[in-house]
Amino acid sequence: MTYRHDAGDKSGKEMHDLVAALYPIHRSMTGNGVRQTLDILKNHIPVQTHEVPSGTVAFDWQVPLEWNVADAYVKDESGARVVDFTQSNLHLVSYSQPVDAVMSWSELKEHLHTLPKHPDWIPYRTSHFKESWGLCLSHRRFLELDALGDRSYHVRIDATMTDGSLTYGEFSLPGTSRDEVLVSCHTCHPSLANDNLSGIAVAVFLAKYLARAQRRLTYRFIFIPATIGAITWLCRNERRAENIKHGLVLSLLGDAGSTTYKKSRQGDAKIDRVVEHVLQHSQQEYEIMDFEPTGYDERQFCSPGFNLPVGCFMRTRNGYYPEYHTSADNLDLVQPESLADSLQKAVAIMETLEGDLTYRNQKPKCEARLDGLGLYSAYGDAQRPEELQQAALWLLNMSDGTMSLLDIAERSGLPFTLLKKVTDTLAGAGLLAEVPSQLRTPAGEKSADVEKKLT
Repeated sequence: MTYRHDAGDKSGKEMHDLVAALYPIHRSMTGNGVRQTLDILKNHIPVQTHEVPSGTVAFDWQVPLEWNVADAYVKDESGARVVDFTQSNLHLVSYSQPVDAVMSWSELKEHLHTLPKHPDWIPYRTSHFKESWGLCLSHRRFLELDALGDRSYHVRIDATMTDGSLTYGEFSLPGTSRDEVLVSCHTCHPSLANDNLSGIAVAVFLAKYLARAQRRLTYRFIFIPATIGAITWLCRNERRAENIKHGLVLSLLGDAGSTTYKKSRQGDAKIDRVVEHVLQHSQQEYEIMDFEPTGYDERQFCSPGFNLPVGCFMRTRNGYYPEYHTSADNLDLVQPESLADSLQKAVAIMETLEGDLTYRNQKPKCEARLDGLGLYSAYGDAQRPEELQQAALWLLNMSDGTMSLLDIAERSGLPFTLLKKVTDTLAGAGLLAEVPSQLRTPAGEKSADVEKKLT
């Protein structure tokens, strides 16, 4: 692949449009909202839908009952809705049990959730693995109702808990190698634009970009409910997981904050090194976090029984922006330019993984005569001849069959994109030759030993 610096520019608005289309849908771990979401994604990429029956055992877990909601409200004595699910699906605590009862205010408010620090926002709350029910509303509205005293209210949660299934989507792009790059995002949140819809949008447009490119690696995109979805996918694909050599969880990619990357459990996996290299040369602020067993589904992929090289790629990290898990995580928080920037960096990460090959200098004894080969003009960048020459010298000196382009980029401090460009020119001139992966010199073994294997 060749890194296109405008890869995300014109896609920012299109990604925001996708977020806007998905935003009104009520989603949870299971249910029709997830299916509706995947159906919309099929307008962009051919996502394959999988249904895993309720009760299916996945390691220490079970697929839960399927939850669907028709309506939910609180009506006052006049019949007016004072809390209305149809106005915001965040009003209902996710996986609430069905309710149809008249109760006093003192009874009702034991089941209400608000945000006193942000009195106009509705919080997002869940009760996935505990039989319970609840409603969320702005603290300002709560105070208005509280001031009316102990009146009676009709509470109705028209929801079903039935044997059904957990739904997830999958899309694979085969390459010439069976080595896989896993890209995962979660599909279980209701109307939260940055926390999950931005990750879905970037994943979809990254898949569309990669589908148009020549690929060495195989790419697998999964759209899953958080936690139980990752656990279920890993349980169903335990053998396939052995092919995963690199991976990213995508989330929180539309806010105005700087890019944050959380490393894999391994800490020094190639994906960790590639992301850090891309961010170092992005000329923007960024943060690199060490792995910790909290957060998104990277903690499932990085569990010790799998220990996959999967990190989490985001902007402002979860819980570190005030709108997180509230109604203020809306379409205004997610910006097209931030989505475009996130996509552009994701493309750069994938292209670095694609291009990280190992080469051998075909004239390793002393320096080659670069000026006599017309390489400077071939570079097509007369404004930076010194940097190009420096890249050529680093490549020719380090390319002994033991160091990949990423190794050389890290040691030289030069951008991978520059080294890849110069590599293509040197290879075209016969000065560098790619070393097939099975013939690369193991650490501590002399190049001459590998030459003997070839003869």
